[in-house]
Amino acid sequence: MSSLNDKPAPVRAGEQLDVARLESYLADVIPNVQGRLSIQQFPSGFSNLTYCLQFGTLELVLRRPPFGNQVKSAHDMSREFRVLSQLHQIYELAPRPLVFCDDAAVIGAEFYVMERQHGVILRGPTAPDGLANPKKIRQLCQAFVDNLARLHALDYTAAGLGDLGRPDGYVDRQIEGWIKRYDQAKTEHVAELERLASWLDQHRPTIQSTSLIHNDYKYDNLMLNPNDLTQIVALLDWEMTTVGDPWMDLGTTLAYWVQPDDASMLRQHAFGPTLVEGSMSRQEIVDRYLEFSGGEARDPLFYYCYGLFKLGVIVQQIFARFVRGHTQDKRFAKLDRLVLAIGQAGLTAIDRETI
Repeated sequence: MSSLNDKPAPVRAGEQLDVARLESYLADVIPNVQGRLSIQQFPSGFSNLTYCLQFGTLELVLRRPPFGNQVKSAHDMSREFRVLSQLHQIYELAPRPLVFCDDAAVIGAEFYVMERQHGVILRGPTAPDGLANPKKIRQLCQAFVDNLARLHALDYTAAGLGDLGRPDGYVDRQIEGWIKRYDQAKTEHVAELERLASWLDQHRPTIQSTSLIHNDYKYDNLMLNPNDLTQIVALLDWEMTTVGDPWMDLGTTLAYWVQPDDASMLRQHAFGPTLVEGSMSRQEIVDRYLEFSGGEARDPLFYYCYGLFKLGVIVQQIFARFVRGHTQDKRFAKLDRLVLAIGQAGLTAIDRETI
């Protein structure tokens, strides 16, 4: 299974770090750092940039905002560092951060460094051999949902994160905030996504609950045990975590969860093997979540559509970075097609009145 472990690759053009300055800085602030620094990049992320740092046998992970970032609130390294510093004390799946740097002279932006963990990250629609059995896939789906419910049940105030967000009015702020972000990232009109925004604005729920939420919970933010791919060993990418409504978090997860009856564009961009035999449907995820959490049932349609709109805006922000010349990553060149497909998926769900 070691061949499935998440591995770094050479750094992409235009996203290199100043090796000499970073080496000098880390040697001063991290104990037992010896030898010369070598840097590679984890190539699969679409948001914050993640690098593998190596000093001899010591491996670390560095996170920094994307080049050309125009939305600091979405790439706040100090906030992510603070969350992990507190959270890893009560939630063992959160990586342990080591140092935060706000001196842009080191690599051109603020960043933080954390311990490196090893494991398997599932990306794309194909399941590895260790999950070829539908029963194994079902077990992983159950672990996936149960872990989200467990996260929502954490006592975040005991972790010192009681002031992390503003739970009152959270749903309204999210709808208004993501509509504003879409307007700022717009490169052309996407009528489907704009109609979805209008529907969300007119169908805001009147009830709300509060918990710690991850805000980007999907397969490729989980790290799995190489010897048992049904066991989660780490939850990554905490940049958007806050205190808010857990159903909004669940809605984001549902938006990422592609089913066999979804449009081909969505199936091509599946965030993990959610299409393979044995996988839960979106409705089964909701049912399992309610069973594990013991919470009160809500109509999941609004939250699924919210998740789709949010995902569409995030993809549009990435596409806008490419259009505006802030990144040369060719993966982003055709993301406008995915934005359109996401908007269409939301309108289809509304027409059918089901997720």
